Amino acid sequence: MQALHIKKIVFVLLFVLLRSSGGSTAETGDTAYTGAGSIESPNQNYFFYQQSEYPRDCQEVLRGCPSIERLNTSGIYVIKPDGYPEPFEVYCENDGNYGGWTVFQRRTDGFMEFNRLWVDYNDGFGFLSNEFWLGNEKLSYLTNQGRYELRVDLRLVNGSSISVVYNNFRIGDEWARYRLISLGAFESNGDGFTACPTNMVYGNCSCQGTCEEPADPSHCLEDCPLGAQECLCPNGFLMNGVYCVPASECPCFWSEVDQVIPNDQTFVNNDCTEQRSCTNNQLVIGGAYSCDSNARCEVKGGVRQCYCNDGFRGDGLSCEPIYTDCYDAYIAGARQDGVYLIKPTNWPGEAFNVSCVMSTNGGGWTVFQRRTGVDRQTNFYRNWTSYREGFGPLSGDFWLGNEKIHYLTHQKRYKLRVDMQDSANSTVYEEWASITIGNEQDSNYRLSVSGYGGNTGNLLQYNNEKAFSTYDRDNDACGSYDCAEEHRGGWWYSDHWCSHLPSYHCCHFTNGDRYALCTDTNLNGEYSGTNGQNIFWYSDSSSLNDCNHNFAEMKIRPIRSPYD
Repeated sequence: MQALHIKKIVFVLLFVLLRSSGGSTAETGDTAYTGAGSIESPNQNYFFYQQSEYPRDCQEVLRGCPSIERLNTSGIYVIKPDGYPEPFEVYCENDGNYGGWTVFQRRTDGFMEFNRLWVDYNDGFGFLSNEFWLGNEKLSYLTNQGRYELRVDLRLVNGSSISVVYNNFRIGDEWARYRLISLGAFESNGDGFTACPTNMVYGNCSCQGTCEEPADPSHCLEDCPLGAQECLCPNGFLMNGVYCVPASECPCFWSEVDQVIPNDQTFVNNDCTEQRSCTNNQLVIGGAYSCDSNARCEVKGGVRQCYCNDGFRGDGLSCEPIYTDCYDAYIAGARQDGVYLIKPTNWPGEAFNVSCVMSTNGGGWTVFQRRTGVDRQTNFYRNWTSYREGFGPLSGDFWLGNEKIHYLTHQKRYKLRVDMQDSANSTVYEEWASITIGNEQDSNYRLSVSGYGGNTGNLLQYNNEKAFSTYDRDNDACGSYDCAEEHRGGWWYSDHWCSHLPSYHCCHFTNGDRYALCTDTNLNGEYSGTNGQNIFWYSDSSSLNDCNHNFAEMKIRPIRSPYD
């Protein structure tokens, strides 16, 4: 037995005289007129039509033209079935099986679209020399002027052919919706075949969905290996056990959303007011579902549900604000130092985590740089991209990222505070009443500060209005050196001491017997570094040991009043 994988189908008709005890119905008048365009004979009912001068089918074409019968010539001929208003062309198959077959359908290569309207099938479509449907109206007249055989020729993709013959084929008229009235006895020249089960089609195996897992590639049916050919469930149908059923007949189909809910999943309806689940392949009503006032009902990633609005976070049923900075969280009542989720105004990406200092110096500080002296695994000698995106754990040593710092410092007016501690645990700080970081395109994240306060000696003034530099993006003003390479970290380097110095200090780097430095401050150097590669904040006026700081923290907070 073999399943049909059909490459070519031809439906043909062979006219056979219907004989009764009184003779042929086409030749005798032993009939009774019953009205409505029909006659009754002892054996069968047929429409009553008037004979024409044209051959009524391909059998009469063959009989009327001896040269055709002799040469077995197939082709297009003109016929006029009894009662049909006008003659029309048909394709006559005369190559075998004694000829005289009237072809009313042919499929060979998929050239013609057969998914058509009623009127198309009524009138017929296609090309007689290629793929076509003759037309139900013509077929009705043909099959009701006598008794016909139906032959279906099938050619499979493996090259084998099967012919199926029914010995009494007839369809009704349009009033009867062209109902298949009779087929008769069945014969086949094949060694047997099985049609695909209901709703299934034959084709190349692909991942077939099931009612339990309608769209999960990991649940392909194992009895249909990819690349093989078999009966399979087409699009719009799913396997429910051993049966191929329309998706709408799956147990977990929800008509309101027009989808099958996968097993152990929950869907909500189109306006997010109700939810339903599928458990053990059974639909379970989950009850009321309502979006938070700060959420909206929409589809993301193919999943419809409530999603929190921009600036809020949560599951959509409950949404809380996403702060724009740590000070927003402080105003909302947060007093615990730690990690908070924020999203600065106009930030184009998703909300991100920051480290917030809530318990000291008035609270509400957003930290963008920290060196703890404990976590010495985070490397600060990095390229431009790393400093732009940020790196390091928020619980240890990190750089938040220049792009984030840019958006933060442009949503409000911010002040800067820098806290430092040396190896002897001495501490100093520096504050600036205003800070902004420019954008990447126009300024290479230029630093702008003003309004100094603190006890370090106003050292950051030399970095003011300087672009950010890394070892692979030299934006410093010191033409003699690549300052990020010499000082082993990304920073806003100046040209304050680019020239050669007469004496050596730990923040200087050497060039032969000469000394130089690009900045008085660099909190992104190396722990225990030498030759200017260390963490330093060089000051003659402070009590701080200038070199190898073991703690540094840079943070910002909005200016709350003119006196802040």
